Amino acid sequence: MNLKCMRMVVLGTATAVSPYLMSAQGGASSQGGNQTGGQQTGGQQSGQQQPGGAAGSGMAGAMTGSGGSNDMQSMKDKTFLRKAAAGGMAEIQLGQLASEKGGSQAVKDFGQKMVTDHTTLNDSMKPICESMGVMAPKKLNKKDQAEYDKLNGLSGDAFDKEYVAYMLKDHHMDLREFRAESASAQDPALKAAVEKGQQVIQEHLQMVEKMAKDKGVGTSGSAGE
Repeated sequence: MNLKCMRMVVLGTATAVSPYLMSAQGGASSQGGNQTGGQQTGGQQSGQQQPGGAAGSGMAGAMTGSGGSNDMQSMKDKTFLRKAAAGGMAEIQLGQLASEKGGSQAVKDFGQKMVTDHTTLNDSMKPICESMGVMAPKKLNKKDQAEYDKLNGLSGDAFDKEYVAYMLKDHHMDLREFRAESASAQDPALKAAVEKGQQVIQEHLQMVEKMAKDKGVGTSGSAGE
């Protein structure tokens, strides 16, 4: 084969192969571009999602925290109302007993005042208890029932001293609880009722402290201790 023929064969072969090479290179370049573009797009999406996710998480956390705080206060309010209702019932029943069995007129009168004032106080809190789903107790708790039974077995001066000592201790505790609830309550109706109750209990405490002094009863009287 002469030189001219050989040149023609090589040129023809190169011409035939070149479209395939160009096509292959173009495909690789396109795939690389797509991959690079995909990575960039994914990176951009990832970068966009992260701030949104953090913000969403922060809002959710804030909402959860607020809800948790409200739930805790609601539980605290309900616990207070249950104790206040139970305490009011005890004051009424023990007051009735004192008005009947008191050894002195002062104790009889104080017992009757307990009946009147705590009936009014319980009635003022009843709608609030109902709105919060708190059921009023149907009987005295164990501690108050034990004190009622103890007092029922006493008479005269012994009754007076035991009753006064129990009222003194009970009203000190009630006043602390009413003050704490007044400071934390958020519901306007509940707060107003608690503040009114606090004033009533403060008045009772001043009265029972005077009786305790007159009868020589200290703050650490027997009263269930």
